[in-house]
Amino acid sequence: MIAWIGIGSNLAEPRLQVARARLALAELPDSRLDWVSDDYWSEPVGGVVQDPFVNAVARLETRLPAEQLLPALHLIEAKAGRRRAQEQVWGPRILDLDLLLYGELQSQEPRLRLPHPEIARRAFVLRPLADYDPELLIPGLGKVSALLPAVAMQRLWRISGEAGASARIGQAC
Repeated sequence: MIAWIGIGSNLAEPRLQVARARLALAELPDSRLDWVSDDYWSEPVGGVVQDPFVNAVARLETRLPAEQLLPALHLIEAKAGRRRAQEQVWGPRILDLDLLLYGELQSQEPRLRLPHPEIARRAFVLRPLADYDPELLIPGLGKVSALLPAVAMQRLWRISGEAGASARIGQAC
């Protein structure tokens, strides 16, 4: 199954947190991380005054069911120091790993909402997905290329440099 993971951080050296998350995703059991986008700076959403985020998107081939993958992502967050119970809604995050897509699965279960409910409203998700494939279909919503114009006003900056250079894993960055 192909799963798409959103990665974000705006605390404790965000680029380092995103880089560590990539390594942790590559170590998930029964899974293979095969692509990670460039890093992007994005302005926070939700109205909480805070530092900008570093964001990326990863493509993971996995045999883990979505119901097991999501807690595995939460465990990676916890190991990075995230304490969900103590956080402010839309507030700063040491690490945020979102299960964006899991194949064509659509779910409205309270603990597993797929596609991610905010996917079509976030340039920091759609732009990296478009880097991989602008024709990627978001189940129930349409192609990434068709969703991008709605987020065109959101400020987003591609970060150039060594970390996360939009490559297949194992190729030179």
